[in-house]
Amino acid sequence: MSLAAAVSPASYPAAGWDWPIARRFSAWTISAIAFVSAFVMEEPAPYELLLCLAFVVWIVFGLRLNRYILPMVGLLLAYLAGGFLDLTQLPNPTDGMIYMLTTALLIASAIFWAAVVSHDTTDRLRLLKNGYIASALVAALLGIAGYFHLFPGAEIFTRYDRIKGTFKDPNVFGPFVVLPIVFLYRDILINRLRDSLGKALILLVLLLAVFLAFSRAAWGMTAFAILAVTFLGFLTEQRSLGRLRILIYFGIGMMVIALLLVVALSIPAISDLFSQRATLVEDYDAGHLGRFNRHILGFFLVQQRPLGIGPLQFALMFGEDEHNMWLKGFTTYGWLGGFSYIVLVVWTLYAAGRLLLKPRPWAGYLHCIFAVYLGQVMIHNVIDNDHWRHLFLLYGLLWGIIAADRLYLRDARRSAAELPLSPAGARDAEPVRAAFIERASPRRSPPGIPRWRPPAPHLTS
Repeated sequence: MSLAAAVSPASYPAAGWDWPIARRFSAWTISAIAFVSAFVMEEPAPYELLLCLAFVVWIVFGLRLNRYILPMVGLLLAYLAGGFLDLTQLPNPTDGMIYMLTTALLIASAIFWAAVVSHDTTDRLRLLKNGYIASALVAALLGIAGYFHLFPGAEIFTRYDRIKGTFKDPNVFGPFVVLPIVFLYRDILINRLRDSLGKALILLVLLLAVFLAFSRAAWGMTAFAILAVTFLGFLTEQRSLGRLRILIYFGIGMMVIALLLVVALSIPAISDLFSQRATLVEDYDAGHLGRFNRHILGFFLVQQRPLGIGPLQFALMFGEDEHNMWLKGFTTYGWLGGFSYIVLVVWTLYAAGRLLLKPRPWAGYLHCIFAVYLGQVMIHNVIDNDHWRHLFLLYGLLWGIIAADRLYLRDARRSAAELPLSPAGARDAEPVRAAFIERASPRRSPPGIPRWRPPAPHLTS
């Protein structure tokens, strides 16, 4: 095997599934699990049930774990262990068992996605993207139908005159839709417009649904993720014409969104609710025992409670939940869980962030997922989303891509070591080795691979 083949995306190591039925099943389950992830009006949701089935069958067919996802696995297990220790603070520890088992299942989902995406990364991310977009579109259309009362009983998909789709809460629906919005936006950004008209129509539907959810967190995440993906796309685009297209499409997109916003705000009911929700700080944020006041009191409280206070106990003490993921980590998972989660966030941002500018087949997916994850980290300050399925999906996808990059370099190094280095073969091996080094790390060579130098004169013929 040559090094040229090793660095080719098509030669990236597959998952080792030799049975046609196993390959078809893997493709079906990825899309199916992504599709049902939006339907969580009741628990257990179809997502959990299908995920449990897929986990068992994938293990039988050949699900492969790798050591590169161990940091995520170890920190999430420490987070969970802190939660189970936290149950000892309850008068009846079994009262919080369902809560912790739900957390355990979500952690298992992150491990599952990381293992799946580590291999055949680009193809499996594409399958997940398609299922996720279809899921978000169905949820958005049902939510829009409910908002405008398009059929009897459609109001079940709204709450307090806000779209919640097939979720329990508009503040969960909104952030869920951000990732498919960014996927569609990037596809439009890098392709010809006439090839993206269908995607543009779906994108407008999802944007309308996010707007009518009136979730300030979702609004901010959407704006931030779009700007981040535009910046990363511009930065990694090598062609001047491609960069110009990105700027033009971005400008056109902003004008279209502004026009649609003006039209939507011309409807009095929408305008009134928008005026209320568009304020940065509302009464329940800054009032007595409001959101921010509870944060301060909560952080003083956890300093005295190393094991935490127990799941859902904060609301009993202060009248409302924490609405802060950092605080939630300490109140519900103790010091062990709280600090483990902080380390996980920092490690994820570092490990994934250093891959953003590397030329990889899955770079576009990484840009979208990382931008949305960073938005999720930002809203940790105002939302406790420790049971959001799409948050743990993001962890699994990011660590799967981190592992995929390490496996990519490992296998390429092994292929480089197997190349013939005789005088006759050195002329062919060294330039290809140099090409790999340049593609693998534009700034410095990967460890273990020497820098390429021109062959010595006595090796030439």
